[in-house]
Amino acid sequence: MADEIDYKIMGDDMQIVEIELDQDEAVQAEAGAMAYMGPGILMQTSTGNEGGGLFGSLKKGLKRVITGESFFITSFIHKGSGKGHVAFAAPYPGKIIPLDLTKFGGSLLCQKDSFLCAARGVEVEVAFTRKLGAGFFGGEGFILQRLKGDGLAFLHIGGTVIRKELAAGETYRVDTGCVAAFTENVTYDITWSRNFKNALFGGEGVVLATLTGPGTVYIQSLPFSRLADRIFAASAYGRNRDEQSGIAGSGILGGLIGGDKSF
Repeated sequence: MADEIDYKIMGDDMQIVEIELDQDEAVQAEAGAMAYMGPGILMQTSTGNEGGGLFGSLKKGLKRVITGESFFITSFIHKGSGKGHVAFAAPYPGKIIPLDLTKFGGSLLCQKDSFLCAARGVEVEVAFTRKLGAGFFGGEGFILQRLKGDGLAFLHIGGTVIRKELAAGETYRVDTGCVAAFTENVTYDITWSRNFKNALFGGEGVVLATLTGPGTVYIQSLPFSRLADRIFAASAYGRNRDEQSGIAGSGILGGLIGGDKSF
């Protein structure tokens, strides 16, 4: 059973969640997410596979590395008296949302870079989509994270958060990067754009995520990949590369595959 933790979310576009812990309570987070902590907080680093033995720990850690995540997860345990506090910061503009996994059947799938922290007892696993093609063209849609347990988990969602409650059979097609999280009962698939001309000249990607209800879906307006592309394009190096590549080069092809290029 996961620890019952209290929390406070502060800020507007660059938010921080401050977790309040009783003695011996703990919260776990991705490496590098911690902003500050008070007295009595002890950090412990592991692969997040306690009790699984050495082989199980190495397997889980290596699997995380292959998917672009840190090998380790850090736990913050309050060993002092009274109340302990530890805070985690959003990595880029967006919103931190608390999710009680018991309200989602004990499991939730999310983008691999959206998990921020969770109460001790929540398992963080790597999940893969069924379509290998998404790994090459869909980018974010290929590798997901599965959060399992009965406690609180905190996700960071880029830009504005949109929550959709899909009815049975209701389908939304979403840019793969804009799918932030969804419940396990949602049918998730990767589909190719039927109109290649629209993908080429309309600035949208050739791959979309298809989500079919029933279930809950969280959509983000500013995925990190899109933000990074905009920053790179505005940099001197990005401008020089586009000028040198021209229409026949990576300027168009990069936008075609990523779905974030306008002409």
